[in-house]
Amino acid sequence: MKLVIATNNANKVREIRDKFAALPDLEILTPADFADPPEVIEDGATFRDNAMKKARALADHTGLASLADDSGLVVDALGGRPGVFSARYGGEGADDAARNRMILDEMRGVPEGRRSARFVCAIAIALPGGESLVAEGTCEGVITGAMRGNGGFGYDPIFYLPELGRTMAELTLGEKNRVSHRARALDSALEILRGLPRR
Repeated sequence: MKLVIATNNANKVREIRDKFAALPDLEILTPADFADPPEVIEDGATFRDNAMKKARALADHTGLASLADDSGLVVDALGGRPGVFSARYGGEGADDAARNRMILDEMRGVPEGRRSARFVCAIAIALPGGESLVAEGTCEGVITGAMRGNGGFGYDPIFYLPELGRTMAELTLGEKNRVSHRARALDSALEILRGLPRR
């Protein structure tokens, strides 16, 4: 079975390949494998909306089952920001380190007991016939006072997991793929894929 992943982000592709290794007949493709893949504007109100929009556009373009995720950081003390704007927080040109510094600056002075946050991930699987299926996952944590760790990507260096005593960026890929929001959503997506007819 061929599945197109709606991302060219090498880190995401690696995590997805690792998680879906349990399906040996699954061939994973990316937009780079196709001519003129669609550019999708992520203007949905929720992670679910954005994931469904991206997956549907790619399925329509390729004629293959397509998977898209939209995920981000929700910080309670910031009223849920950055939320669906996680990848664009700080404006155009801001990289992961700049976005992390911005969150840390905005959280300066927020006491330890009010630094709760969660990573949220919605994964949509769009089939060529028009059907779409969605899996979701969350991971609860705390915003640190400084960046820690060299692994992962995005907001991983400032997202602390109290039960593990480390930030997401201090975990191995194997550890992250057991506890992260994307890992939990991918586990559900894996079950959806297992149930699809092979083509």
